[in-house]
Amino acid sequence: MDRVPEVAVVGAGIVGLCTAYALTERGTAVRVYESGVPGHGQSGGQSRIFRHAHDDARLADFTRQGRAVWDEWADRLGAELISQDGVVALGRSVPGRLRILQDVGGIPARTVDSAELHTRMPLLADYRGPAMLDEAGGAIRTRAAVESLANALGDAMVPDEVISLHPTGHGTVEVLSAVGREEYATAVVCAGLGTARLARNVGLSLPVQPAAHVRLTFQVRGSPPQQVACLQDSSGDFGEVGVYAAPYPGNSRYAVGLSQTVEVREDGSFADPNALVALNDRARAYVSHALPGLDPEPVEYLHCWVTSLPWSEDGMAVWEADRILFAAGHNLFKQAPRLGRALAGAAMDEELEEILRPAATLGQPR
Repeated sequence: MDRVPEVAVVGAGIVGLCTAYALTERGTAVRVYESGVPGHGQSGGQSRIFRHAHDDARLADFTRQGRAVWDEWADRLGAELISQDGVVALGRSVPGRLRILQDVGGIPARTVDSAELHTRMPLLADYRGPAMLDEAGGAIRTRAAVESLANALGDAMVPDEVISLHPTGHGTVEVLSAVGREEYATAVVCAGLGTARLARNVGLSLPVQPAAHVRLTFQVRGSPPQQVACLQDSSGDFGEVGVYAAPYPGNSRYAVGLSQTVEVREDGSFADPNALVALNDRARAYVSHALPGLDPEPVEYLHCWVTSLPWSEDGMAVWEADRILFAAGHNLFKQAPRLGRALAGAAMDEELEEILRPAATLGQPR
């Protein structure tokens, strides 16, 4: 009989994949449970922003460390995982966030004038307010990341849904799935919207706030620019104060999302069924005003769940329950390799990093 892997990872979004891959780095046998297509839930889409700018210096430093892991894995997996075009940020938050990055150190970031802003972000309308360039940021190649990690994990991936899991009382964790029952030394739950439900089964109440999110993709007018940065816009100059955007590979398309989400009831239904449509309309209106380099008619729509923690839209934390780890938070794609290594260490009986414990409220503005 084949030996049962030592660690179960529940969820094959980017955090689960990175955790499993980090465990294999340690020579640990792992099994990854995923009921759907890997990376097509909260990790869906063709691109995400890798940015260092946060309102918590601890999280900015955590992100700086994570950038090195992205680079290491890109070399090992033989794929570009983050573009080299940087991230531009607009708005009144720029001076404060730039100070945080300078205090953390080791993060190349600086203000830019309107001329350089146009060079870095040729799709943008005229803008003359505060602007910053995060030179080591860029567009995460999400499909390349998910596919490369899933391929590296190979047979460790199983198409199965975890219904429940719990400590056995004799030093193992029992995982009950749709088609089986197994025991593992430890388990790591990175199941997005399902994490809080599984945690409740072992007596943990995670303060996860579920919501729905909209991201639209637009075609670039004319020939794709050779260089186009990701965008964070909190200026309000173009009608919205929370916008992020990132190019697809090849720069022929650009994905634009609003930071605002649509809250849901306890049963997962929308209090306002028209709210998602309204966000779609607002994103299209923003593109018409702010990004004349794009055709304002979307070519793709992405609607997905998000799971935020109450202290910050960038907050994240890890809960522990007798050899089971539960990871939760929002905007985790950029943090996934660094977080995955931390989860792998904790799964192998190392002390969980204090900064990741819920009491640390990582991501909370300081």
